[in-house]
Amino acid sequence: MASDSRDEGSYDYIIIGAGSAGCVLAYRLSEDPKLRILVLEAGGDDQAVIVAMPSALTIPMNTKRFNWGMQTEPEPGLDGRCVNLPRGLGLGGSSSINGMCWVRGNPMDYELWEALGADGWRWSNVLPYFQRLESVREGGPLRGSDGPIKVKRGPEKNPLYHAFVDAAVQAGYAQSPNMNQRQHEGFGPMEMNVGEGRRWSAAVGYLRPAMARGNVRVLTGALVERVLTEGQRSVGVAFRHKGAACVARAGCEVILSAGSIMSPTILKRSGIGPEAELRAHGIPVVQHSSGVGENLMDHMELYVQQECLQPISLYPQLSLMGKAKIGVEWLLTRKGLGATNHFETGGHIRSRAGIVYPDIQYHFLPLAISYDGKTLASGHGYQVHVGTKRSKSRGWVRLRDAQAASLPRVRFNYMSHEDDWLEFRACIAHTREIFAQRAFAPYRGRELAPGAEEIDDFLKHKLESAYHPCGTCRMGTDEASVTLPDGRLRGMAGLRVIDASVMPQATAGDLNAPTLAMAERMADLVRGRHLPEASDAPLLADADWATRQRSPAITRDYATDRSALREALLANARGTA
Repeated sequence: MASDSRDEGSYDYIIIGAGSAGCVLAYRLSEDPKLRILVLEAGGDDQAVIVAMPSALTIPMNTKRFNWGMQTEPEPGLDGRCVNLPRGLGLGGSSSINGMCWVRGNPMDYELWEALGADGWRWSNVLPYFQRLESVREGGPLRGSDGPIKVKRGPEKNPLYHAFVDAAVQAGYAQSPNMNQRQHEGFGPMEMNVGEGRRWSAAVGYLRPAMARGNVRVLTGALVERVLTEGQRSVGVAFRHKGAACVARAGCEVILSAGSIMSPTILKRSGIGPEAELRAHGIPVVQHSSGVGENLMDHMELYVQQECLQPISLYPQLSLMGKAKIGVEWLLTRKGLGATNHFETGGHIRSRAGIVYPDIQYHFLPLAISYDGKTLASGHGYQVHVGTKRSKSRGWVRLRDAQAASLPRVRFNYMSHEDDWLEFRACIAHTREIFAQRAFAPYRGRELAPGAEEIDDFLKHKLESAYHPCGTCRMGTDEASVTLPDGRLRGMAGLRVIDASVMPQATAGDLNAPTLAMAERMADLVRGRHLPEASDAPLLADADWATRQRSPAITRDYATDRSALREALLANARGTA
């Protein structure tokens, strides 16, 4: 260790990153009062009204204090566009700036993880961890009731929410009473991680209670330079804190939880990654690992927007007077329109026959506006955010240089697989069909987007990230995987990666809830334990998925026929069915 660096002491565990996974790990590992834990976070505190207030979600997402400010490299499939890529900076990470949509994903996501080599990650093993982390009122037998993260439905007072679900049912799709319970496929209410009228981030639910125990030290403004190694073992971390060079030593493990962009970046700066890339930046090679920073996945989405003929959308609330009224009511009561993310109904469907489980997700909004809040329609409207969940396109995260202050280069290679085009055209076609149903007849005006624009041109110009990067330190049992199914880095001792970067496949929905559940299970694996496998863990699908794209009833349970299911899942993932 460098003699001119300030010694910040020795700990049992050093966690790099106070984002969703890092907060979970700090909380669970600190349950043992004998352990000393250091959490290093590059950003600052999360205490701000714009973070706590659910309806203000677009503000921290676009604020320098809470966002790394990343953009992709020019994306060839999008005519060279650079795409905005907000990543959470500060306590709670992206859980402090995201849309708070609580989506577990489909149970078959986790069956696919195991089929892809992530041994032990089947749904019946993961479900108990969702139950452990959730606090859901009247959630039912598959839900948790006293976990660290508060989860609730929105009030659904606007009639447009119900019109959307009714229209989908009229179009022949299933209705689900709750897409986080037994039946994921279909349309129905959405949930949000909001409690007591405020954003219930990982920092609120996990990190602050962990800090209160006294054996967790959190350093904000700590920019990690590299993991320190001796031979093939990690022994500590070098970082800068308030301008000073610092080191800290880990007696048990260093756990990298910096997210799908920064975790592979830190590994590479530490000499762990593709040998040629490391040598090109003058970084001594500690461990050649060709997969570090590769296999990058994301969810993309677009907006299909419709004019609303009745003055019932949220459009008037976007005026200065409307915003002020919402803000005052929320500050005084933690209630009203300020206490919701406004994504209160949604849906999950399959793009075409032959797909086993949903690969398209809907978030409905009774307003026509862009996700970053910068582009608002000129009158009343409604829209869906719709996008595909299992794109076969893969990208990468690579070093710009060897400096810790430099953001990496990121390219997703969006729309580089021919199936992406097929699936996004289906997104628009299926949405138009739903919007044309009689449930929307009292409200339906002209289509605002895509309108008359040619579909493929619209996709190239309007597709954007749903901010769900994952996969860059993929876990598995094959030699090409970066991490083992318990997060340990292949070929290294005392070093794990635990965050969305280890996911072998993106889940069918927003990634925050799956990231928390994954970190919950990993925290147990670190401690050499595991919750009992769930005895009731249904795997529901349309009985005739092979021959039809939609069904009004999702009835077949594959829980006792996993071998046939996994063959179909792998075929879908590889594009062979």
